[in-house]
Amino acid sequence: MTGRLPRVAVLVLVVGLALHNLAMALLWQAGVRDTALDVVAAWKDGLLLLAAVAALAAAGSIPRLLWADRLALAYGAAVVLYWLLPQSWLDGDATSRGELYALRHHLLPLGAYVLGRLLVLDRAWWRRLGLTLVAVGVGLAAWGLVDVYLVPFQWWRDSGVPDWFSEQLGLAYRCLSGLPENWILNTDEESPARRLVSTFLSPLATAYALVVVLLLLAAVRPRRWTVGAAALVYAGLLWTHTRAAFIALPAALLVLAALRRSWTPAALAAGSVIVTIAFVALFPTIGPTTTYTTSELACLREHAAREGEASDDPFSTGESSTSSHLRALRDGIHTVARHPWGFGLGNAGVSASRTGLEPKAGESTYTELGVDAGLLGLAAFAGWLVALFVALRRRSPWLASSLAAVAVLGLQTDVIGIHWLSVVVFALAGAALRARPGDAPPEDAV
Repeated sequence: MTGRLPRVAVLVLVVGLALHNLAMALLWQAGVRDTALDVVAAWKDGLLLLAAVAALAAAGSIPRLLWADRLALAYGAAVVLYWLLPQSWLDGDATSRGELYALRHHLLPLGAYVLGRLLVLDRAWWRRLGLTLVAVGVGLAAWGLVDVYLVPFQWWRDSGVPDWFSEQLGLAYRCLSGLPENWILNTDEESPARRLVSTFLSPLATAYALVVVLLLLAAVRPRRWTVGAAALVYAGLLWTHTRAAFIALPAALLVLAALRRSWTPAALAAGSVIVTIAFVALFPTIGPTTTYTTSELACLREHAAREGEASDDPFSTGESSTSSHLRALRDGIHTVARHPWGFGLGNAGVSASRTGLEPKAGESTYTELGVDAGLLGLAAFAGWLVALFVALRRRSPWLASSLAAVAVLGLQTDVIGIHWLSVVVFALAGAALRARPGDAPPEDAV
């Protein structure tokens, strides 16, 4: 039983984390709130801990430490050290609650990796996992496309989602009736375009999960069903209109091509660049549209007047979304450069926002780590990624290229905060390292 439970737990996490946000918002709407909902939301942490304990009991011993393991432990030690250090020593302002949020946030990928390193997955289990990942990708894309075309946007305004974000998570969104502003591409005031958000309730999180699934489908032997699945998943990715993912996917495909010594992923990368350029240009005219309410328009106009005019060209660095991301990255880099020893956990990103602080850095994984755990924590995390990539480049080109995609996405986004990526990618990466060097890559089992 202890040997089977961790494997089943990974399957449950792959599916459950994809449904988590929508389920929590619906529970809020049904009246499960505050501490009760926090307890329910901790299912993933409890399951991860239980699975790791069961995997350790089944393994009977700890695997031989690799360089990736040592750097993972160094990263965890740096995070715990910065949690223990008094905020006053580091000029930090985080609350105890914010520190705990940040501790869980930063250690989640490490916990998933530890679970993976304790797992022994045979070909049959890798096949189950691969098929589950494809099913999740197809489901995310299919539901997302149905949503943006058939579910009225007003339904989301009237749902429990806005209050779940603001009252449960402490994330206040102003200009879209409490919904995240990135649900809409502000093409014009009369008929703005909707972006696919799927069950993640986020175009970014959905796009990044779909990138991992597309890399898997590019790595497996092509068959009729894999090509059909890839077409639907890729359509879902396009409709998220997430330009960071449009960049990360071809970059990771080129990595896959180099690792596999195959021209096919390189051709797919070139084709993806051409398609996404055309799609970004056409999306304002072909995408699903909605309308703003009077109060939403007033808020957006006030914001535009305060921030100044931005370019409408989606390929310009002056475009509002692009310039915002670049500004956040630049400001975060400057903050880390001026304060390289860090401010302590809870001073960056969502952990700071949820506790009423102005984040000292946001969006980028690297600048958030630099603020929370200093250059020490940032260097350990970056070294862990590099060591993992090197260790996986022959064992699993798909997972190595997925890590490359995560590393690229981390420049713009807090990828650790997307729990599906933190758990699935790092757990499977750890599990792939348990395979003997001569074994076939896990993707060959699909």
